[in-house]
Amino acid sequence: MGVPFHPSSFLGCLLFIICILYLYPGVVAAKTGGNSITRHYTFNIQMRNITRLCKTKSVITVNGKFPGPRIIAREGDRVVIKVVNHVPNNITIHWHGVRQLQSGWADGPAYITQCPIQTGRSYVYNFTITGQIGTLWYHAHVSWIRATLYGPIIILPKLNESYPFVKPYKEVPIIFGEWWNVDPEAVVSQAIQTGAGPNSSDAYTINGFPSPTINCSSKEMYRFKVKPNKTYLLRLVNAALNDELFFKIANHTFTVVDTDASYVKPFKTDTIFIAPGQTTDVLLKTKSPNSNVKFLMAARPYSTAASGTFDNTTVIGVLEYGGSQITPGNSSIQSLPLPQFPPINATAYVANWTNSLRSLGSSRFPVTVPQTIQRRFFFALGLGTNPCPANQTCQGPNGTKFAASINNISFVMPTTAFLQAHFFRQSKGVYTTDFPATPLSQFNYTGTPPNNTMVVNGTKVVVLPFNTTVELVMQGTSTLGGENHPLHLHGFNFFVVGQGSGNFNSTTDPSTFNLVDPVERNTVGVPSGGWVAVRFRADNPGVWFMHCHIEIHLTWGLRMAWVVNDGKLPNQKLPPPPADLPKC
Repeated sequence: MGVPFHPSSFLGCLLFIICILYLYPGVVAAKTGGNSITRHYTFNIQMRNITRLCKTKSVITVNGKFPGPRIIAREGDRVVIKVVNHVPNNITIHWHGVRQLQSGWADGPAYITQCPIQTGRSYVYNFTITGQIGTLWYHAHVSWIRATLYGPIIILPKLNESYPFVKPYKEVPIIFGEWWNVDPEAVVSQAIQTGAGPNSSDAYTINGFPSPTINCSSKEMYRFKVKPNKTYLLRLVNAALNDELFFKIANHTFTVVDTDASYVKPFKTDTIFIAPGQTTDVLLKTKSPNSNVKFLMAARPYSTAASGTFDNTTVIGVLEYGGSQITPGNSSIQSLPLPQFPPINATAYVANWTNSLRSLGSSRFPVTVPQTIQRRFFFALGLGTNPCPANQTCQGPNGTKFAASINNISFVMPTTAFLQAHFFRQSKGVYTTDFPATPLSQFNYTGTPPNNTMVVNGTKVVVLPFNTTVELVMQGTSTLGGENHPLHLHGFNFFVVGQGSGNFNSTTDPSTFNLVDPVERNTVGVPSGGWVAVRFRADNPGVWFMHCHIEIHLTWGLRMAWVVNDGKLPNQKLPPPPADLPKC
């Protein structure tokens, strides 16, 4: 006998499905094993008119949204994203921090793992989230298009698993960015042409909004409405192109619980430091106000640059208890005190901040830092110069063009994607495998700069056998002024085992390394006038970009690539490229 049909039951099921699709847009719940599912998204890359700072301009967006839509997945889920290019520019998207185990074809940097998606074409990015929980993000990875093409990746624990901290009342992405009133592509083109530093942005943004101004709409400000006595999980992302930032909320403190989608030992602070490319998850416990009150939230830059211009502004938003109307000229905003920030060049504060980060190191989340090392590298990085072309006037130092390098090699981008050349054994003429493991010429890296600041231009990589354990010391240099350099490694997390000021001492400094609970990251700041040491295991076959996440330094050549060869077992090999891989 059949089960009778009840319309109320049908409507209830339909409502449940609609709720799921609303909460997780673009998802098709196809089982992939266990509780994991495959989540499908479609990203239409399209132009949209956006008004900021009283000016309207057409910008590149995902599905017309700025910032782009959230990707939501659970640890273990497969994510399939079809990217369709409707704009005149070539497009790629990098899923920043995703390990991409055996899915190097989906990593996204132009001419490293793929050729760009041309106008009118599409490409399907297909990868699985493995061993990561927290916040990552995605962004365009060709030229400076990521100025507006970016968005959060929210990775939840597996079903029936919980956070190792109090369950938050609500989770809120907070994404910092930069806004130019002109086209950022024109900004970088001018910098390349003249050899000078780029024009700075006109404002920083919080979730796409700059600070309110007297002349512009009050809608040009991020408003965060909260309830008293609740715990909020703020998912912080620094998507700014060229600036590291401090972030504060007046009269509030944070508990840091996660960085780069890896849990850390919780610690309290009232100031967050976050470099371009980095993510930080913090718990915010709201207060018990007697009435509807407001507090300013703000972000401003950290900079150690001795020369050059940068956006020395502060972006503000409002944390609201209650919901009274806010206008730009409202005295209730003007009278609110700004949070007190560290000095703009607070190198000691930044060093203490990064030293406070430790992996959680629990039985559920053990620390797997390599204890024995097979390959050691020492990379000196910083700014330099290239000669000015004949019959051209250049505006870099002493009439040269600015450049940047690792071990004095300023990386020249190929016109054929590295990963294809590697996979099909056609690397001849594309790259060479002689990237130096140490600087070819040594000097006092943090002392008096050398007289010769010229770099060597080349397309060189480091080749590693599968499963090699690597220790990499990155040394900041004072050439043309010391700066903090946030270095991002694609395809891997690494453990930050040590850092210090001055020149790295290979005899004494390793004895200070933390091999017990070092923080696990994908982007780390190389201190201005100092060094940082990281360790990782090369267990992911493919070609993996490593570069400074300050965009102008990337443009100038502060970048290189690691080639990790296949292992012997089937699950240690890079699969063939997908059929729709874009062509150059």
